[in-house]
Formats: sequence, C-alpha cells, structure tokens
Amino acid sequence: KIAVIGGGSWATAIVKMLTQNEDYVGWWVRREEVALHIRKHHHNLNYLSDAALETDRIYVDHDLMSVASQAEILILAVPSAFLAEAIEPLREILPQKWVISAVKGIEPGSHQIIGEYLHDNLGLDYSRFGALVGPCHAEEIALERLSYLTVASENIELSRIVASKLRGSYVKVRCTEDIYGTEYASVLKNIYAIAAGLAQGLGYGDNFQAVLVSNALREMKRVIAAVHPIKRQIIQTEYSGDLFVTMYSPFSRNRRLGLLLGKGYSLSAARAEMSMIAEGYYAAKLIREVKRKREVKMPIALAVYKVLYENASPKKTLRALAEKLK
Repeated sequence: KIAVIGGGSWATAIVKMLTQNEDYVGWWVRREEVALHIRKHHHNLNYLSDAALETDRIYVDHDLMSVASQAEILILAVPSAFLAEAIEPLREILPQKWVISAVKGIEPGSHQIIGEYLHDNLGLDYSRFGALVGPCHAEEIALERLSYLTVASENIELSRIVASKLRGSYVKVRCTEDIYGTEYASVLKNIYAIAAGLAQGLGYGDNFQAVLVSNALREMKRVIAAVHPIKRQIIQTEYSGDLFVTMYSPFSRNRRLGLLLGKGYSLSAARAEMSMIAEGYYAAKLIREVKRKREVKMPIALAVYKVLYENASPKKTLRALAEKLK
C-alpha cells in the first residue's frame, strides 16, 4: 500500500495520479475539516479544487499515524519548511518504510537535501529512499495534460515500483539511480526560476531569458558535478526539463517570487503576497554553502542569494550578472 503525506497542490496531484492504478491510496491532510470535505465533495477545497478525485479509492484522514501505519510506501509532499515538524511523529516507524520525497527543496533547519536529512536525523537507509521530480506542475496534472516524471533512487527496484503506480494515460514516468543529481537539480532549478522572475519583473526580454536559462543549465551541471561527480547527461528531463518548466511556467511560484521582487516588492511583502511557499528561498542558502565549501563558479545562484539574504538591489544585481553571462 502507498500513502501521500501532505495536503497541498502537489500532494493532491500525486493522489490523483495514484488513483489511476491503485485501489487504495492513503492520504494525510493536516486539518480534519479538509479531510471531511474531500470525503464528501470529492475534491480538495484549498488546492486544485477543479480536480475530481476518486474518493472511493482514497483513505483520507488528519490522523498521521493512522494513514502512515497502513502503508509500506510513503510519499512526502509537504512544503520543506514544515517537513521536520510534520514527520516527527513518524520517527519510530519511518526507517522501516520505503520513502519517496516529492518535496522539491531542502530541509531549512539543517540546510540538507531531503535524502540526507532523513538519513542523518531519522535513520532512513538510502536503499529505502527515492525522490519524485519533474518536469511537472500540479496544475497540469489536474487538467490531465500529458506530463513527465522521474523517480530517482539508488534502489532501482523501488523506483520501478513507484513508477508503475504513477504511470497512466497522461503521465509518463522514467527511472534513474542518480538520486543526488536529481535532488540537487530540484533544488537549483528553484533558485534559477527566481532569477528568471527577477529578470521579467525588471523588464528584461526573451533574448536575455534565453541566455539566462542556457547559463543556468551550465551552472547546474558544474554544481551537481562538484557535489556528486558521476557521469550523467544534464540534458535529461529530470535536470534540464525540470529547470526549463520552472523558469518559464506561469505556474512557477519561484518565478513569481522573483517577479514580485523585480517589480519592487520587499522580500517580506513578496512572500506575504504568495499563497504558497517558494522553495528557492531556502535553497539559496544551501547552495551558498556549497559555493563556500567547494568554490564552484555559480554567478546566478549567488546573485539570487544576495537579493534574498543581503538586501541587494535587484536592478543592480541583475545588471552585474548580465555582464558575467555568455
């Protein structure tokens, strides 16, 4: 059995995908009234509310232990800022589960990617861990538009099992063993999407955006090679595809954060304006640490870090960045 932990848009989309193949899908949502609404009205009131859910196949509850204890595979789909708090009650049983992270960020308290956090803090063996990455926006899953996912794990059998549960008429899924590369790519793409939003907000056009995304791809390749140097094709969809959709899509919350900052919003005002968390905000701090420890050339990530954490002027920072791009 499989269960999804989280009640947001991405969790809702994952539940919708799973019900294409599974007769039983566990689903934990934080608030009891949300669970009751889903059971009665067959949709999530707060996220992807137009997406009809096959609730006869879904066991939805606000009791985390009740949901998690009945499943062998757990998909974590809570915002990274709340991950540690959300899964703390599962500390005793989590190491015996197969765990897939759909978080697309870092654990901000430890500044670790999710696999490292679960291993170091909850004792989860890497052979029992995987990550679910795009390129894929929840909003397009809700509309049943053709979408592509990648399941990454050192345990290829785990990847294949999870892929078979997600694959469907409008969902294609591939597998990879490059868990470190895909997790870091998922972190980096959010930072680069903030840069794309900054550029849009400041009035830069498509010509600049094209140069920005090509430089971001090269920068991503350098950073991932520095943290986990194995042979990989950065043009594969779990790296470049996820990067492109996050930088370009109007659904991208990270791009929206950058857009608001580029238009002159303060950081606090921009974050308050958004109804969902932009994971790139936390990711920028982790990647700054990577640069400090490994001296990787990463002008785009560093520019975003300066705007987010050093109160640097978006206009001056992007102007300086433009001189470094090729």
